Amino acid sequence: MAFKTAECYRMTERFREANDWYERCKLLDYQNEEPKILLHNAEMLQQMGDFKKAITNLEAYKKLVPNDVLADVRIQSCKTAKDYVANKTKYVVTNQRNINGTTFDMAPVFGDRKESKLFFSSGRDGGLGGGIDPRSCENYMDLWYSQMDKKGNWGVPTPLEGDGINTEDNEGTVCFDGGAKKMFFTRCPNVKKQNLGCEIWMSERKGRDAWKEPTRLELKSDDTVSVGHPCVSDDGKTLVFASDMSGGFGGRDLWITEYVRKTNAWTAPKNLGPEINTSGDELFPTFGKNGDLYFSSDGHPGIGNLDVFRAAKVGEEFKWENAQNMGYPINSEAADFALYELDEIQGYFTSERKSENGEFKPDIYKYELPPKLFDLCVIASETGNKAEKIEGARIAVKASNGDTWDGFTNKLGKVCWEKKGNGDRYILPETSYQIFASKEGYHNNPRPSEFTTVGLTQGRTFYIEMGLLPIKPIVLPEVRYPLASAVLLIDNTINSKDSLNFVYDLLIEYPGMVLRLMSHTDARGTASSNQELSERRAKSCIDYLVKEKGINPRRLIPRGDGENAPRVWKDPVSGEIITLTEEYINQFKTTDKTRFEMLHQLNRRTEAEVVRMDFTP
Repeated sequence: MAFKTAECYRMTERFREANDWYERCKLLDYQNEEPKILLHNAEMLQQMGDFKKAITNLEAYKKLVPNDVLADVRIQSCKTAKDYVANKTKYVVTNQRNINGTTFDMAPVFGDRKESKLFFSSGRDGGLGGGIDPRSCENYMDLWYSQMDKKGNWGVPTPLEGDGINTEDNEGTVCFDGGAKKMFFTRCPNVKKQNLGCEIWMSERKGRDAWKEPTRLELKSDDTVSVGHPCVSDDGKTLVFASDMSGGFGGRDLWITEYVRKTNAWTAPKNLGPEINTSGDELFPTFGKNGDLYFSSDGHPGIGNLDVFRAAKVGEEFKWENAQNMGYPINSEAADFALYELDEIQGYFTSERKSENGEFKPDIYKYELPPKLFDLCVIASETGNKAEKIEGARIAVKASNGDTWDGFTNKLGKVCWEKKGNGDRYILPETSYQIFASKEGYHNNPRPSEFTTVGLTQGRTFYIEMGLLPIKPIVLPEVRYPLASAVLLIDNTINSKDSLNFVYDLLIEYPGMVLRLMSHTDARGTASSNQELSERRAKSCIDYLVKEKGINPRRLIPRGDGENAPRVWKDPVSGEIITLTEEYINQFKTTDKTRFEMLHQLNRRTEAEVVRMDFTP
């Protein structure tokens, strides 16, 4: 009895009471008979934002039902919920109090070309729903609409007119084709002692505000199967919907069907596949303006039990992939669903999040982006060594509208701009920018970094990383050669050509740079042969950069230093700074042959230095 009481409270969206009764079930040790007590208790705690206790229940549930994938999803969602909140999107969410009543209000869509008439489902008084729905303990739901006035305010909701549209059963989750001439909606019949699933019905417009007698779409083979939450294409010929029919991936999946004019029938539904569907529930599909698919799921990791996701449209076909969570605050610890995109920056959706009076119930919310706000942060570091940040670098910014300003980097190598002293923004919409970095002791890079806000529909912070090259010999990534050879060494330990690609990238970043490449040998062999060998090694490096990478040969100067400049090396174990002379290396010749060869290898190297920075083709 305690378990059935808890279930009734859960199914009627009364989460606190459900949580209390699940706790009583646990005191009675009934979770050993019905493990889902722990799962549903965790869902109630998650709904109320108590993620720590929710995880405790989920881990206890996993011990009893180790193979339940949904429990793993719930645990992941509880662990990442705070990250979503910490990295909240810029959307602003507001409760539409002029529309919402004291009962369930949900699934908002626009049903006219001007997009000024909002349709939704509600169990408020004044509809045709007869009696109390045992599922919600409220009136049976009907379809309603609210008209926006010239000032942008919503009018008093009105039941949708039309023969046979609203009935004594539940009607909800409505959608319209592109011309708002056809309407599809869900109806859930209620016949005592019969297990009847929901159905999708279609009606055509009759005049300005009325609709013709609807007809039922034949989409299911068994009366107990539910189909609902229709989402129709602009031409009215493709329908995505939710169903628990067989052949899916879990609870309720999203399916697709197409209208065939010749037979006046809809094709056999096809599952949208694992890119969209999971072992949980996927519900409330809607199309974005660019054809992307919005839907709600409790099977993809998120914040709450039911989150809104957006999947990208693939090509011109009705296929979608890469479902992404819409983030906080559109999604919350509560159930969030039935999002309708009005345009790129605003829309409406349903949420069961905690209201101002402390209640949890489905209400209609609006989301919108504030005015496009852009910020800029520039981070300066040594070229080729991003870990070495540069303090005191001068960063100058030039805008396409003629604005200019500059600043200096802090100890972290960073400088940022948001607002000017008068409150104006530094970074403006529909504007392009160039950034220059400089500091004494570093080579000036005449080529700026660039970014633009042209065409961007959402605000963001631009993070620009800029490298400055110190005026000192450049330590290249290791370039090795076999003993007594000028061939670039490529084996399972190193690809010397990859190392030289660092030089190539440097020359591309600094188009005025001319480099001297200096190659060295170890001390074995005669001084004259080592001199000749080092010259050939320098030429091998330049041949690769010129012949294989296309660098102008006038930008590269080879020099062979033979055995005359042994490497200065820091021992990674002892931390000692050592000059790798022949005398030092020879002490390991008989005692440590591996170290002996390794130290000689370190001397066989190529280094670079900047000759000048004013090269022109």
